[in-house]
Amino acid sequence: MRIGVYPGTFDPITLGHLDIIQRASGLVDKLIIGVTTNPAKAPMFSVEERLEMVRRETASLGKGIEVVAFNSLLMDFAQEQGAAMIIRGLRAVADFEYEYQMAGMNQQLNDEIETVFLMADVSLQPIASRLVKEIARYGGPIDKFVPAEVVKDVARRLAEENGS
Repeated sequence: MRIGVYPGTFDPITLGHLDIIQRASGLVDKLIIGVTTNPAKAPMFSVEERLEMVRRETASLGKGIEVVAFNSLLMDFAQEQGAAMIIRGLRAVADFEYEYQMAGMNQQLNDEIETVFLMADVSLQPIASRLVKEIARYGGPIDKFVPAEVVKDVARRLAEENGS
């Protein structure tokens, strides 16, 4: 069984993430979506909320997709899952420079797990969770960037933050 890991913070999950997930699931028998935290980012949603969000949004994509949380080195997590590859989505050249460096470091940690880069669909390449949150905080529409239920999740969270 060929297993792939697609890691991310998914805070929140975007249409770009879902595009990568859908295409990555066709490359492997089992795709494990690893939801993690980034110490450099202040999350809008807890890990548990993000797990629920990703599970809900990927439920219609069929079997072979598993969503789990992890808080360790990516290569350790991938090895624990029995993964043959790590899937990374790319939006722009700047992403590639960072991801290329990370892939090199990961290869030094475990050269048996490949890193596979997938370009997001051209129409989805500008989408970033960070920008989605910023647009939402300023009252802008985010429905072109995230699924409908995620629009509601973000609106609820912003209402909670604003005491409404």
